[in-house]
Amino acid sequence: MNRLSLNQWTTRNWSLPEAIDGCVRHGIEAIGIWREPLHECGLDAAVKLVAGSGLRVSSLCRGGFLTGGEPLDDNRRAIDEAAALGAPCLVMVVGGLPGVPPGLPPSPGFSRSLPGARERVAEALAELAPYAGERGVRLALEPLHPMYCADRAVISTLGQALDLALAHPAEQVGVVVDTFHVWWDPQVFEQIARAGDRIASYQVCDWLQPLPAEVLLGRGMMGDGVIDFRPLTEAVEAAGYTGDVEVEIFNAEVWATDPDEVLATMKARYRSEVLG
Repeated sequence: MNRLSLNQWTTRNWSLPEAIDGCVRHGIEAIGIWREPLHECGLDAAVKLVAGSGLRVSSLCRGGFLTGGEPLDDNRRAIDEAAALGAPCLVMVVGGLPGVPPGLPPSPGFSRSLPGARERVAEALAELAPYAGERGVRLALEPLHPMYCADRAVISTLGQALDLALAHPAEQVGVVVDTFHVWWDPQVFEQIARAGDRIASYQVCDWLQPLPAEVLLGRGMMGDGVIDFRPLTEAVEAAGYTGDVEVEIFNAEVWATDPDEVLATMKARYRSEVLG
């Protein structure tokens, strides 16, 4: 249980100070922080709050959106923020097809070239990885389920993420194993074993069936969906991962629930579903 981490988006309605206080009250030892509430709190204040709480920061979410060819200054800022917080990794959602905003229709003249988009990701990583490594932060590439390929992530499988990561030193670029995004992949266990020490973050939540109309919010509390967590957890552990296990849930009903109740349920389900 001491490896359990609250990804802050699970209790989205809590501010960062409230989420930190909630973790302390519930005996949760780590937190995954999101940049939006971090900026609302202020980086210096957040660093002091984390230090005073005794919590570990398991990750900073998120950098990425590398496919459009825009300047990488915001990603460098995110790396600097992760370093200041002592976060071992910055989760990278790499972006979809150029000209396809997340959740919106394509703009005129958008690109349909997946190979071209993935090449832009590789080019951006070549620039960002050394910068991250110099600051003790690992870029954690997160493959997203293929239904998000057009607008959020042209990396859809763990194997694709590893192919990009392996071009860089392990301390600079790793991968995220997120159960919601990888559970369906027939090669997932092979790729987890291949990842080894490249696993920078392990995130858990369930796949709800049926999915809601807004598929981004189809993440459920462990045990409320169809994922068999224990084999995935065993595979990640066998690969050598010993870091924190983040519960990251995007779900309107969960967000509307009292966050203290969410944390209590999260702890119980982590024990019964993930640890087994």
